[in-house]
Amino acid sequence: MKILVWLAEGTWRAGVDAVRSVPADAEIILAHVADPALAAGVAAARAGLLGRGRAPAGGGEAIDPAVEEAERALLDAALTRLGRPARPLRLRGRADRQVTAAAADVDLLVVVRDGDHSRLGPHSLAPPTRFVVDHAPCPVLLVWPDRPPALDTIAPPP
Repeated sequence: MKILVWLAEGTWRAGVDAVRSVPADAEIILAHVADPALAAGVAAARAGLLGRGRAPAGGGEAIDPAVEEAERALLDAALTRLGRPARPLRLRGRADRQVTAAAADVDLLVVVRDGDHSRLGPHSLAPPTRFVVDHAPCPVLLVWPDRPPALDTIAPPP
C-alpha cells in the first residue's frame, strides 16, 4: 500500500499521526507544496511597501531560501514524529493541482482539515483542500487537526 500524506503548516501533525499505525510494509510519502506564485506575490507586496522600482525580477519561479529552509524543517519534523522510514516529496506550484496530481499513483491520500474547526460542515475545508478532496483520484482519509466539534454544531436544516 502506498500512502501520500499532504503536509501543511499548522496541521501537518494530524496527518502524520493518522499514518503512524499503518502496517510496516506500507510506503509512506510525506508531501509538502510550496507555490512560487504565492512567494512572488508576497515579495511584490513587500517591494511595494518599500517604494517603486524594487519589485523582484522574473516571474516568481524561484522559491525563497527561507521558504525552502522552513520546508526542510517541516519535513524533518514530520519524519521524526512518524518514527519510521518515509519518502519526503517537495512539490512546486498550486497546492490543489500538485496534490491531486501526486495522488494519481497512490492507494490512499491523507488530508487534514484546514478551515473552521469550531463547527462541523463544509467550511472546515479551505478551497484548495476542498478541491483536492473533490478531485482526488484515490480514496481520501480526511482528519481533524484537533478534537472534532460536537454534532450540535451542524447548521439546522432549512
